[in-house]
Amino acid sequence: MRRTEQKLRVGFLLLDSFTLNAFSGFVEAIRLAADHGGRSRQVACGWEVMGKGKVAASCGLTITATAPLINPEEVDYIAVCGGNGYRIRSQPQWLDQYLSEATEAGVPLIGLCTGTFNIARAGLMQGYPACVHWNVADEFHDQFPRIEAFTDRIFLDAGARITCAGSTGASDLALHLIHRHCGSEYAQQAIRHMMMQGQRAGTFPQAHFSKSTHDVKDEVVRRCAALMEQKINMPPSMDVLAAEVGISVRQLDRRFNQAMGQTASQYFRSMRLSYALWRLTHTTDRIAEVAADAGFADSAHFHREFRKSYGTSPSLYRQSSNTF
Repeated sequence: MRRTEQKLRVGFLLLDSFTLNAFSGFVEAIRLAADHGGRSRQVACGWEVMGKGKVAASCGLTITATAPLINPEEVDYIAVCGGNGYRIRSQPQWLDQYLSEATEAGVPLIGLCTGTFNIARAGLMQGYPACVHWNVADEFHDQFPRIEAFTDRIFLDAGARITCAGSTGASDLALHLIHRHCGSEYAQQAIRHMMMQGQRAGTFPQAHFSKSTHDVKDEVVRRCAALMEQKINMPPSMDVLAAEVGISVRQLDRRFNQAMGQTASQYFRSMRLSYALWRLTHTTDRIAEVAADAGFADSAHFHREFRKSYGTSPSLYRQSSNTF
């Protein structure tokens, strides 16, 4: 039974290999908003952790569910916590059935991290946009080409479907819902306990820096672009990247030119500059640190490339952004 004094109640559905960061960030935010003094009583907010007995997170930690599949009408939201199994293109019938029952009951579904894959796989994302993590965007597009997916934000509230890229963005989504159902006082209480600087809007950008490869049919180019992003802090040579995808540098450049209109090295440089731009906007790190972390040999090299691309110096850009 739902406790009538609770203003917000969420049912978490943990799936095999779920990502602990997204789940814990969300549930901890509502736990800290639910009661005063961090006492963890389910007063203003309530939650149930549902699952088939014990469920293992992607990090190996095992969590025992607090409840079986509850009546969806007992909660305000059903949050599907996905994980590393998103490439598996099938799922249990009970999951499809339960999510359909929740939809028929008018209960909004939340896709946390790759939980959006599971909602879409159940056929319940038609007509709704999705927010997905940049690292899984290509796979999502391959599996669900008719669903508009965004990687330029941390979460997207479309009413009956709310989707979140995961990671720390899950805490911001939880705060968004706490603010809606309980008020700003409760959200601020959670923010203080979690030692966050504040609540980020859903439109806050994900920290990814590659140009979209959704429409690129060349799998080698897509794989190489993903490798570049994964290695952005310590960029390997083009020889190493080409070897990792099994072709020569010459072949790699030709395929990048065909798919992206620029060579692989030009594409990688543009990505690293985008990363540096983000660091200048969102951190107070010294420009020399930004340059080194983006893989530039020295500050002078970074300044030249930055000015060539953006028409100004890194320091003037930071001043004009007025972020800090």
